[in-house]
Amino acid sequence: MRKRILGLLTALALSTPAVAPVTAIAQQPKTLRAVMHSDLKILDPIWTTAFIVRNHGYMVYDTLFALDGNLKIQPQMVDTWKMSDDKLTWTFTLRDGLEFHDGQPVTSDDVIASLKRWAARDSLGQILWAKVAEAKAVDPKTFQLVLKAPTGIVLQALAKPSGNPFIMPKRVAETDPSKQIDDYTGSGPFIFKKDEWKPGDKTVYVKNPKYKPRAEAPSGLAGGKVAKVDRVEWVAMPDQQTAVNAL
Repeated sequence: MRKRILGLLTALALSTPAVAPVTAIAQQPKTLRAVMHSDLKILDPIWTTAFIVRNHGYMVYDTLFALDGNLKIQPQMVDTWKMSDDKLTWTFTLRDGLEFHDGQPVTSDDVIASLKRWAARDSLGQILWAKVAEAKAVDPKTFQLVLKAPTGIVLQALAKPSGNPFIMPKRVAETDPSKQIDDYTGSGPFIFKKDEWKPGDKTVYVKNPKYKPRAEAPSGLAGGKVAKVDRVEWVAMPDQQTAVNAL
């Protein structure tokens, strides 16, 4: 809790100075600087359950489902979904406007490849995938999970806050699960600036101008993710006294 408070206070303290001329503030990008609880050293969001890597994942990528402030499962990238009467076939349709940072649309093939890589490493993903007979794309926006037997963990697995299956382009998701990815193209509200990443110093993200948030109000990890700053810098200050002095 103390580290979270320090991060928030430092973010406020290091924001654009209030004494700057109004014209200068209008011309400068809105930058949020924050001291996180630890330094970011791993960039593959399914490689570890460390919170800092998970947080990095939510900045860069998007998820199919998420938990709201009341811990209820809500759709994120998914528009509609249904379960067949025999409870074996789950059909999901992606919402309109989903696009990766490189301008390519998010498709069912991207989702399926991402789910397979996630399921190879995540414990709950492994349990779910053992129950999946087939994962297939119906069309570019619709995909299905066909189960071997009914199970109640489908949505729970796809919506859990940590170890969530972040959706990547197919070409990236096809990376061997035993190797970390080296392409950080996502479809989330921020774009990771690899050229400015300096482990032990800072991690930089810039606003994704093409991101289309959901219409719902934000709640927990669900709802509309509206980026209200142009740039985010995670500043590494492992020593708490240094962070206090920075205030």
